[in-house]
Amino acid sequence: MTSGQVEILAIAALTSAACALVGVFLVLRRMALVSDAITHSVLLGIVLAFFVTESTTSPLLLVAAALTGVLTVALVELVSRTRLVREDAAIGLVFPVLFSIGVILVSRYAGSVHLDIDTVLLGELAFAPFDRVEVAGVDLPASLVTMATVLAIDLLAVTLLWKELKLVTFDAALALALGFAPTAVTYGLMTLVSLTAVASFNAVGSILVVALMVAPPAAATLLSDVLWRVVALAVAIGAGCAVAGYWLAYALDASIAGCVAVASGAAFATAWLAAPRRGLLAGARRRARQRVDFALAMLAIHLAHHEGTPAATEENRPDRLGAHLRWDAARVDRIVASARRRGLVEEREGVLALTDRGRALARESLVV
Repeated sequence: MTSGQVEILAIAALTSAACALVGVFLVLRRMALVSDAITHSVLLGIVLAFFVTESTTSPLLLVAAALTGVLTVALVELVSRTRLVREDAAIGLVFPVLFSIGVILVSRYAGSVHLDIDTVLLGELAFAPFDRVEVAGVDLPASLVTMATVLAIDLLAVTLLWKELKLVTFDAALALALGFAPTAVTYGLMTLVSLTAVASFNAVGSILVVALMVAPPAAATLLSDVLWRVVALAVAIGAGCAVAGYWLAYALDASIAGCVAVASGAAFATAWLAAPRRGLLAGARRRARQRVDFALAMLAIHLAHHEGTPAATEENRPDRLGAHLRWDAARVDRIVASARRRGLVEEREGVLALTDRGRALARESLVV
């Protein structure tokens, strides 16, 4: 593996980890599309910064883009707090307005300049190692330094504000009652989101950032209910998808960003399908068990109702259960076999009889 490949992998992993770290709180707050909103609304900040600097390469364009991202989320929060529209609708209302203002300014005052979102936000991982800076005498890719710094800032902020973020994310009203400042915490989080998003746009491109802020955190929420585990899983899944996506792109000779996004989607699909408690397979198994448990309870109640009566020899015969319980022969065989395995029934001279365990199940079912 060449040094360039190592640098690309490092940039991708750091970007994925940073996006997943803040993306967890967006997903939990049902504001995942904020990252997509930022990709559009930052055009306004880019245009305004260009009017000041008259340069398309000035770092102030990135600063202005980040500040516009903060403005976007602030306006979204302001609109959603009125409770007249939902948060997703607020996102859909705010960013088209800001984006449209940017488009109007470009077309009216900067029509002769190549100025659009791509000016600072069209990153490409394959080219990232070519833009280099020297740090403490070491020649490093600029994107690597930037994303390492952003990840460090995110980790420090999340660590220092962990209790506040956790409380505000799950119960803002309780946080306010306990003397916290939910609005300040929210704006602090959204500032981190905006900073991370804009820095990541410049490193890997806007489409990949949206995928990394949503897919790994969404997958992590399916795997655990404990917040710190969700955060750790999201970061690990994001970094893993970055590595897997790179090698997929290498094998297919395809876009790195596209393959990383596909890997992120595949990670979510895997969790959605196979998560131990919330996955589709786990849900199907749980429903199947519930159907069997319900059928066993019906069988136990039926047998208990006729137990000790003259009708038991007729009503409790396996070949007569289907008519009374309205089960087909195959289902009768499955449920009776399951009841025998669990020690609920035993057969005596062709008649089913409850064991002590079966009678207890019948009593419990009748009480419920």
